Amino acid sequence: MARAIIFFISLSQLCLLSLQSDPINVWPKPRIFSWPKPEATNLAAEFKIQAPMQTQLSSAVDRYLKLIKSEHHHHLVRPSINISSSPPLQTLSISVDNISVPLTHGVNESYSLTITSDENTAYLVASTVWGAMRGLETFSQLVWGNPSCVAVGIYVWDEPLFSHRGLLLDTSRNYYEVDDILRTISAMSANKLNVFHWHITDSHSFPLLLPSDPNLAAKGSYGEDYLYTPSDVKKIIEYGLDYGVRVVPEIDTPGHSGSWAGAHPEIVSCANKFWWPAGTKWEDRLASEPGTGQLNPLHPKTFGVMINVLENVASIFPENFFHSGGDEILPACWKSDSLIQSFLSTGGTLSEVLEKFINFVFPFIVALDKTAIYWEDVILDNEIKVDPSYLYPEYTIFQSWKNGTESTKKIVQAGYRVIVSSSDYYYLDCGHGGFLGNDSLYDQPPEIQKAAGGGSWCSPFKTWQTVYNYDITEGLTEEEKELVLGGEVALWSEQADGTVVDARLWPRTSAMAEALWSGNRDETGKKRYAEATDRLNEWRHRMVNRGIGAEPIQPLWCLQNPGMCNTVHAYNSGDDEENVTLSTGSADFKGFADSS
Repeated sequence: MARAIIFFISLSQLCLLSLQSDPINVWPKPRIFSWPKPEATNLAAEFKIQAPMQTQLSSAVDRYLKLIKSEHHHHLVRPSINISSSPPLQTLSISVDNISVPLTHGVNESYSLTITSDENTAYLVASTVWGAMRGLETFSQLVWGNPSCVAVGIYVWDEPLFSHRGLLLDTSRNYYEVDDILRTISAMSANKLNVFHWHITDSHSFPLLLPSDPNLAAKGSYGEDYLYTPSDVKKIIEYGLDYGVRVVPEIDTPGHSGSWAGAHPEIVSCANKFWWPAGTKWEDRLASEPGTGQLNPLHPKTFGVMINVLENVASIFPENFFHSGGDEILPACWKSDSLIQSFLSTGGTLSEVLEKFINFVFPFIVALDKTAIYWEDVILDNEIKVDPSYLYPEYTIFQSWKNGTESTKKIVQAGYRVIVSSSDYYYLDCGHGGFLGNDSLYDQPPEIQKAAGGGSWCSPFKTWQTVYNYDITEGLTEEEKELVLGGEVALWSEQADGTVVDARLWPRTSAMAEALWSGNRDETGKKRYAEATDRLNEWRHRMVNRGIGAEPIQPLWCLQNPGMCNTVHAYNSGDDEENVTLSTGSADFKGFADSS
């Protein structure tokens, strides 16, 4: 008995050495996290998880049990948390109210987690399997050290503020291996995100192999090594299901469709043309970047091809949401098409051309038992847009990306649900410069390049703080807020692929994940990004150890020297003495204190 006691004490001491100075944190921060007396106990070597039998839940239990027993996470800063004298934790018991609820939009993801200091069993209670998965992630972040310790005396109640918490990945401009997508989905699940918006096609390539029209991929992709087969899609969807992440496909039409021209050249206007012809004004461009082509709704073959594509995509993507694009339809492209020229010469308008397309495609999407998602341009564009009466709100969702909260306001005022992806806050490709090969901007003095945003149309780079601090329902009435489903960060891939995807996404996407899960303000209503910094540093460290190449947000020195990487000077837009300039070597920057 004495030897056993000595052994137990030695395990506790080892556990103590690996603890964090503040109570252990969970990312995203739970809605209610009660830990009045921070304590920990050892995790039993024979620790097990008991749960109802259900395919995805069983997969998650196996996955988390392996992670919990093998991760041995060591926090970046050592602790002082009391070690409980209670016996090691033996079991996590999971109960689910209804194990048959499918993963759909709006599914209940709530859970509660209780780990007492006087029992050897912890209790996770959830309404659905998907809530249980979120609770398993929380539990995993409460375990650390080697040998493993677990926080005790804890009660967590949690559910998301927004039901739609997503990430858009563009796989048309550059190709991503299936493993890159799977790794992204696993990181999304760890951050309690639940929608992978797969922007599969665009003018640049059509990498999706459709059995009913294989020539679209054969002639529209970058080659046979850059395809997603039906088996690839099935693997990604099933993987997403195992991780509690829905896969929403986007086939962008009628704009951004140049890649269709290889298989069906007759239905694509201005395909393979130079994007901004010499001697023309910006408003007369054929596309907003290299890669031209828009489907021609007036060609008699267009809708036959569309039916094939829609039916095929619906057959391999069981998801109820279908994103049909609809953004950036350029007048000059359609005006260059002889069929459309004839239509315009008889008094027709380009908005009527778009209406013909929407009036055919939208009812077909609905007939496939799908809810249609469109980019905001379809009803908000200045030149080419449709009458909202053509799109029934019960079957339509819009995704905002321009003009910040202004577009969101207009969409909900029209009675539609909205997903927010403001390019001012959520576009993660911004700030990396342009990709035109002979752009003379880069032969100009630095001050001119800076004034031009460095060649990136959506500069500046969106820092994690920018992402975190965005309030997606700002300026809306309580009734209007009910129509905001949530948000998505977007990684457009002109200058990204699998080699950089982790660092481009993480941990900035983690910032949105917390803001949409539990908010970006503390209990007093003050924005909490200052408090979140150390927590995000720690979470980024844990993600890296889990195989996600998330980029650092600070030197480790900042964590080891609390408060020393802050500033005591509040932001002031002027150039007065309230600003503080901090030397960073070859350049200077202005740092400002939290004044929210």
